Amino acid sequence: MARGFRLIFAASLLLMLLDFCNGSTIGICYGRNADDLPTPDKVVQLVQLHNIKYVRIYDSNVQVLKAFANTRVELMIGIPNSDLLPFSQFQSNADTWLRNSILPYYPTTKITYITVGAEVTESPNNVSALVVPAMKNVLAALRKAGLHRKIKVSSTHSLGVLSRSFPPSAGAFSSNHAYFLKPMLEFLAENQSPFMIDIYPYYAYRDSPSKVSLDYALFESSSEVIDPNTGLLYTNMLDAQIDAIYFALMALNFRTIKIMITETGWPSKGSMKETAATPDNAQTYNTNLIRHVINNTGTPAKPGEELDVYIFSLFNENRKPGLESERNWGLFYPDQTSVYNLDFTGRGAVDMTTEANITRSNGTTWCIASNKASEIDLQNALDWACGSGNVDCTAIQPSQPCFEPDNLASHASYAFNSYYQQNGATDVACSFGGTGVKVDKDPSYDKCIYMRVGSNKTMASNTTAISAPSSSSFSCQNEVSSWTSCLFMTSLLFMLNIGRA
Repeated sequence: MARGFRLIFAASLLLMLLDFCNGSTIGICYGRNADDLPTPDKVVQLVQLHNIKYVRIYDSNVQVLKAFANTRVELMIGIPNSDLLPFSQFQSNADTWLRNSILPYYPTTKITYITVGAEVTESPNNVSALVVPAMKNVLAALRKAGLHRKIKVSSTHSLGVLSRSFPPSAGAFSSNHAYFLKPMLEFLAENQSPFMIDIYPYYAYRDSPSKVSLDYALFESSSEVIDPNTGLLYTNMLDAQIDAIYFALMALNFRTIKIMITETGWPSKGSMKETAATPDNAQTYNTNLIRHVINNTGTPAKPGEELDVYIFSLFNENRKPGLESERNWGLFYPDQTSVYNLDFTGRGAVDMTTEANITRSNGTTWCIASNKASEIDLQNALDWACGSGNVDCTAIQPSQPCFEPDNLASHASYAFNSYYQQNGATDVACSFGGTGVKVDKDPSYDKCIYMRVGSNKTMASNTTAISAPSSSSFSCQNEVSSWTSCLFMTSLLFMLNIGRA
C-alpha cells in the first residue's frame, strides 16, 4: 500500500517538475498577405535554420500544413473572421473542416492551437456574437476526434477590448464587448485555454509620443513608472499592458486564465510621420523582447509567470492596406534576406541573412557544434542538416571515417560544417539557431578531413567551442538551461522515490 502511494506520489512529482521546466517561449507569425513570398517549403527551411519552434498562421492552408510535416514545429492555425458564420451555425461545418483540413495532416504536422476569429472587435463587420458559438463547435469537433486535450481552442483580440489600461491595476474590459467576452472567458477557463492578445507598444508611442517615451516602449527606459494603486514599478510598456489584461481578468474573477501574446513587434519602415518605424528601433524592440521573455522574469504583477509570445512577423507583406508601416513588420524580405539582425537566443544580434547580402569570411573557417548547446537542440539541428539541409551524412555512420568519436557533438560538427561549406561559408550558414560556432583552426583528424569551400572532402570534429545554446523554447526556470537537464533531474527524483518504496 505504502509503495503504491509512493509510486503515485513520485509520478505526480515528476509531472509537476516537468511542467515547471517548461519556460517561456518565442514564436513567429507567418502572415501571407503578399504576392512575392517564397514557397512554404522554403519558408520551413528558413524557420528550421533559425531553430524557430513555434509558428502562427492565419488559416489552414493545405500547402503550409504539408510543408511543416515532420518538422517538430508547433503550429497555431486560424479560422478567419469570414468563416465564423458557417462555423457558428452548424456543427457539421466544423466537423467537415476538421475532417478535411486538419485530420489528414495531424499529427505529422504538429498543431497545438486553433484560433477562432482574429481581433473581431476591430472587424468592420459585427461578427463578435459568432465567435463563442463557433469556438464551441470547433471544440466539439475536436472532442469527437479525441483531440480536445491536445489542441486548444481560443480567439485573438486587440488591446481595444479594454476600456482602461492605465494604470495597469485599473485595467478593465470594455462594457461594449461584455456580451461575448464573458461567455468566452467562461469557455477559456473551463477548457484551460489561454486568453490571446495582440499587443503593440509601437502604436501607443506613435499615437501618444508626448505621454509615452520611446525608451519605455523599447525596453530601454532607465526610469520607472509607478502604479499608484499597487506600488508596482514598470520599466517597459509591454509589461504594463500585459498586467492591465491580468487585472481586467481578475476584476471579473477569472484568475486561472493564462495570457498568450499572439502578436507583437515593431515596424522597420513607415510613412514620413512614422519616424519611430526604423530598422534600429525594430531590432532594439525585438531583441529586448526576446531577452525579457526567455529570462522568465514575468511581469510586476505576475513575477516569474511563463509567457508565450509570437513576434509579428516573418516577412514584410506588400499587400497589406493602410500606412507604410503596415507592410514592413517583417524580420525578412521576401527574398529571405534579413531586414535587420536579430538573435532568437536573446544573447546578442547575429546576421539572419540566408542567401543574399551576406558577409563572407576573409580566411578559411570551419563550423562546429557549440559545447554550450543542449543535446536536444544539437539533435534537432543534426536531424535537420542531414534531412532538409541536404547534407550527405554517410561519413558519420558506423565504420565510416568520421564516425569516431561516436558522440552527438562530433556528429553534429560534421553535419554543421558540411552545410556551412556547401552554402558559401557565411555567418548564417553556421547559425543553426545558436548551436553552431565558427572556428579558424582546422579540426580535421586522422582520415576524417573537414570540408572546405569548393572541396568535396568529408569532415568531422571532436573539438569544442564557445557559443550560446539555442533559444527560446523549453528552458528551465532561472539558471537551468536545457530540457535534457530538467528531464534528467525529474527522472532521477522519480527513480529515487521508487527505490525507497
